[in-house]
Amino acid sequence: MSRRDLTAAQWAALEPLLPVGEKPGRPPGIRWRTHTGAPWREVPARYGEWETVYGLFRRWQRDGTWTRILKDLRAGADAEGLITWDVSVDSTITRAHRHAAGARKRGICR
Repeated sequence: MSRRDLTAAQWAALEPLLPVGEKPGRPPGIRWRTHTGAPWREVPARYGEWETVYGLFRRWQRDGTWTRILKDLRAGADAEGLITWDVSVDSTITRAHRHAAGARKRGICR
């Protein structure tokens, strides 16, 4: 098991959320690839053919599996009080029109 693989505890939390009817066991290589950001063709051979890993990832993306898993994990974490929903707005990312910053308007001299 590499450091990029899921631990047994992480897998136990994720396994019930995976689609029914798929092959039993861990989805091959998807976690490794998304963690590393490597091209699909560089998925290690121990996870199987890269085309198979990519095909499973895309199928779950198209049918909404990833969205549902994220929603379910988020709901569970929220129910356990593991998420703080505080929002902080930093004014350094808020853009104002240049005239709001005191820029000179056309035709008006000061």
